[in-house]
Amino acid sequence: MARVYNFSAGPSVLPEAVLQRAAAEMMDYNGSGQSVMEMSHRSKVYEEIINGCEALLREIMGIPDNYKVLFLQGGASSQFAMLPLNLMNGSGKADFVITGQWANKAYQEASRYGEANVIASSKDKTFSYIPKLDPATFTKDADYFHICMNNTIYGTVYHELPDTGDVPLVADISSCILSEPIDVSRFGVLYAGAQKNMAPAGMTVVIIREDLIGKARDITPTMFNYQIHADNGSMYNTPPCYTIYVAKLVLEWLKNEIGGLENMKAINEKKAGILYDFLDNSKMFRGTVVPEDRSLMNVPFVTGNDELDAAFVKEAAAAGFVNLKGHRSVGGMRASIYNAMPVEGVEKLVAFMKAFEEAHS
Repeated sequence: MARVYNFSAGPSVLPEAVLQRAAAEMMDYNGSGQSVMEMSHRSKVYEEIINGCEALLREIMGIPDNYKVLFLQGGASSQFAMLPLNLMNGSGKADFVITGQWANKAYQEASRYGEANVIASSKDKTFSYIPKLDPATFTKDADYFHICMNNTIYGTVYHELPDTGDVPLVADISSCILSEPIDVSRFGVLYAGAQKNMAPAGMTVVIIREDLIGKARDITPTMFNYQIHADNGSMYNTPPCYTIYVAKLVLEWLKNEIGGLENMKAINEKKAGILYDFLDNSKMFRGTVVPEDRSLMNVPFVTGNDELDAAFVKEAAAAGFVNLKGHRSVGGMRASIYNAMPVEGVEKLVAFMKAFEEAHS
């Protein structure tokens, strides 16, 4: 069967070059006579993989030396608890901007451990925009300030970061990591589930400033203590070995074939521009996000008719455009156009949408 165009929000499309290389190395990685899936994580050959992955991530993202890179498990959702257990131990307060389901879950989890303050929310308009923030409302002695940088379900993104002063800014970047350059030094902690733009499911990347490590409360489970993982080089227990290996291949692809994050951003802007331009001019389809807050990665859209939406999703799948159904909480459609989605895929999707519109108008 021919490859489909996979617009899934995650687990998502991976670069074909990466899949081909992983397949070629499946039975014998680098002359070791074994698959990465079955080798010891304590072996020299695997040590080269995990260290190489970290080195590439540091290089490509420009991660400063005073930040630790951790390869963890438990999904980005585990960070909703790890963050307050490790950071919310000064004033016992943290600020949150609620821009969707994941930001709200981070807030709810933190509320179990201290005083979680909602600074702003876009719930009033189904999270279709990023709220304007007034620094005067920020908690001056907060232990951290949390945002979800790119909202996978609702298709919004921060184009301007809040100025939190001395309060560490913490961001969930699960669905925008590696999509464009980011100034890591603006943040205390960045975290991301790998399955959207970096690797298969199973790994969570945490990039944390060193001065924020070592403050976990006494009740923190060992596996939820950043210090434990930092001290053990993400090897306190068996790491998600194969996912880290594929992430390394993706990083090599980004560096050697794409040419870095500036080039990746330009490609992503081209893809998003093609789709948004069509939506802005279509008489049937429309985007659901205010233009100034649109994501490059996740593009939700609707026809305004549930039956027509369902027909579109069904016909699109039959034509080889899969996973376009919107999240169950909002309905409609969503095209996730992550790094590995080729420009051709978006062009062909738009051509299909034009044909669908003509056939159903």
